[in-house]
Amino acid sequence: MKIHTLTKAEEQVMQFLWKLQKGFLKDVLDLFPEPKPHTNTVSTILKVLKEKDFVDYEVFGRQHQYYPLITKEQYSGKTMKNLVKNYFKGSYKSAVSFLVEKNEMSVEDLEMLLNELKNKD
Repeated sequence: MKIHTLTKAEEQVMQFLWKLQKGFLKDVLDLFPEPKPHTNTVSTILKVLKEKDFVDYEVFGRQHQYYPLITKEQYSGKTMKNLVKNYFKGSYKSAVSFLVEKNEMSVEDLEMLLNELKNKD
C-alpha cells in the first residue's frame, strides 16, 4: 500500500483522529487551539484525507463519523523512512549522527536506546 505524504494541516487532523479513534467534524474542530479554523476548512481536509485513503467514515443521518484507516505507527514509519532516504542518502547511521551532532540526541540517549534494542530480543 502506497502511503501518501501529508501536508501540515492534514497531519494535524490525523493526529486528532488518532487521538479520538472515531470522531465527527465537531469533535475534530474541538481539538484545534484558538483561533480555530473554519468548519469548511476542516471538512475539506477530511475530504482530502478520504481521497488519500487515510480516513473513512460511517454515515449517521447527515453527519459523518470519521476514523483513521492507517495507524500512527504506519505513517510514522513511512515518514521516517522517507526522511532518511531523502536527507541522509538512506543511512540511518547518518541520521542518528546528525541528531547527536546537533545536540538533539545525547550520547547517553543513544547508549540507552542501544541497550533497549539489545535487550529487546
